[in-house]
Amino acid sequence: MAQLIVRNLEEALVQRLKRRAGEHGRSTEAEHREILRAALLGRRPRGTLKDLLLAMPPLGDDALFARVSGKSRAVKL
Repeated sequence: MAQLIVRNLEEALVQRLKRRAGEHGRSTEAEHREILRAALLGRRPRGTLKDLLLAMPPLGDDALFARVSGKSRAVKL
């Protein structure tokens, strides 16, 4: 396999890579490989739809999506 050396990276970028690797339970090198794969091969994030929905931050009350009765509109068929 080929090797790739990346020089002159900002320290903040390296720290973010290390943090991201830790969040995914991989080495920094493995995280770097996965980022390159995803960027160049267009991989989708792993996981189920449920996992993706659970990862979404709460942005409001469910009442915002409540159905309001009595406010119907006429529809031509």
